[in-house]
Amino acid sequence: TTPAQYFHLLRRQARIAKQRPLVIMTPKSLLRLSQAASAVQELAEGRFQPVLPEPDHQHDQVTRLVLCSGKIYYDLIGHAARQGNERVAIGRVELLYPFPQAEILELVAAYPRLREVAWVQEEPRNMGARAFMSPRLLQVLPQDLQFGYIGRPERAASGEGYPIAHAIEQDRIVSTALDASEPISQYPRKLPGER
Repeated sequence: TTPAQYFHLLRRQARIAKQRPLVIMTPKSLLRLSQAASAVQELAEGRFQPVLPEPDHQHDQVTRLVLCSGKIYYDLIGHAARQGNERVAIGRVELLYPFPQAEILELVAAYPRLREVAWVQEEPRNMGARAFMSPRLLQVLPQDLQFGYIGRPERAASGEGYPIAHAIEQDRIVSTALDASEPISQYPRKLPGER
């Protein structure tokens, strides 16, 4: 979700002795988004990070961890409900495969009062990364944490069909993700094996 991440990922890929394919999926909307910029120092130093924690967040107040991938992160941090909201932390999963188990568990362990983890995506439930991530998260998350999905219900098509309907549904997803006072709903329903 940042130019520095792309740079370090491509550099890492070029340095691998055994060549293998690399698939990167990115929306065009991040190309000119000012929040999705990196300083030159971030390009010169550092490395690719499979999971990016939210910077400068009060770890001891967080009760909900929102995991997401891609541009919805910028919708979450830009929403009015995000301002001053210390009960919700946002973690960006930058690498889906191989599953970054150690990094996710490290992120979860950083929040001592954590009660729930949610996978948030703007794609419908039967599309996007949820189908890959949810079973893996359920396997590795501590049993005392509640896990849920926040996003669109299952659909045959990925789009709403109308820009206004899309904006309303997007606002619902982001607002629900950032509202730690409400327990994670299993909207639209739980799948077998999900808690």
